[in-house]
Amino acid sequence: MSESKYKNVKIMVVDDEVDLESLIIQKFRRQIRDGLYDFVFAHNGLEALTKLIEYPEIGIILSDINMPEMDGLTLLMKLKELKNPGLKTVIVSAYGDMDNIRTAMNRGAFDFLTKPISFDDLEITINKTMEEIIQVRHSMEEHDKLLFIQQDLQTAHEIQQAILPKTFPPFPARTDFDVYAAMVAAREVGGDFFDFFMIDNDRLGFVIGDVSGKGVPAAIFMAVSRTLIRATGLKAIPAAECMHYVNNLLCNESVSCMFVTVFYGILNTHTGELEYVNAGHNPPYLLSQGGLKKLEMTGGTILGYLENYQYNSSKIMLEPGDRLFLYTDGVTEAFTKQEEAYGDKRLESFLQEHPGHSIEELVKGLLQEVNDHSAGIPQSDDITLLSICFTGRN
Repeated sequence: MSESKYKNVKIMVVDDEVDLESLIIQKFRRQIRDGLYDFVFAHNGLEALTKLIEYPEIGIILSDINMPEMDGLTLLMKLKELKNPGLKTVIVSAYGDMDNIRTAMNRGAFDFLTKPISFDDLEITINKTMEEIIQVRHSMEEHDKLLFIQQDLQTAHEIQQAILPKTFPPFPARTDFDVYAAMVAAREVGGDFFDFFMIDNDRLGFVIGDVSGKGVPAAIFMAVSRTLIRATGLKAIPAAECMHYVNNLLCNESVSCMFVTVFYGILNTHTGELEYVNAGHNPPYLLSQGGLKKLEMTGGTILGYLENYQYNSSKIMLEPGDRLFLYTDGVTEAFTKQEEAYGDKRLESFLQEHPGHSIEELVKGLLQEVNDHSAGIPQSDDITLLSICFTGRN
């Protein structure tokens, strides 16, 4: 380790021998001149504690045991209370004082030297202790950085959760439809999203998306994608035109080859007409009196990949009581310990086995079933569910 890294570590010598200070300065004059060693001196334990406050950069304490006012063993107990892993104490005592040296080691001393001191041994001990302190301080710095990152991620998680709708039912005065959704991120922040909004009194816009990648970059791209789709959708333009416009914006702003799969729909809550575009996303399910079926794909590619791509939309008519069930691939790609995916068949069986359940019960029930399926396996991908029930107007 380079000598320059020692410059931020002071060495405190605690001894009541008045001649020791000048002797150490003389013996280590070259190291002091070169800035390798920086000594602080105290004559007893009480004075040493005061020096620690005055010089917080002290890392090594070379302490005698027998001193007035506060001896070395008592000083060790006080230092232990500080719980500072970056502070190391080397005890110095007579060779015949092994009982006290043993007590000192039991109280947390890093090393010991015996008198009369060999300055060659002292230098070796100082350098060894320096190396340990530098490593400990580096570890403490890395730990602090991780704490800051965790705090930032927690803040990002709270922000992300805040921008997703979380009040259900979202439109309590409406009796012609109902919406329920949930998102469970695999990490502190995720790349999945959902959203819904009233375009006008008769049209509900809704979307589910899955951004490529994980972590903070995906979360940022998720927030941008959601905001662009909502802002564009509120202009009351057709679904295909909305996806074309958002795709161009994302292509211009996308970095690191990020993209997002999206299903965007516009439901006429008066007539039941659903216009939708599938931009590379898992096809939603339609639960109706006729059974369970997937919505047909519209041939659209992912957003943020091909600029000026022309999207096509499809239209279907919903009957009162029909329900849409949208999801991201975190559902079907949830694995067991034996690496068995939850899969499409289990999802379809679940939906078919609960025809009378409300959309809230469907969403919560599926989340529980997926969690049970992959019990003991950390969640590898974000899981997002969005369900809409069309009830029609009387």
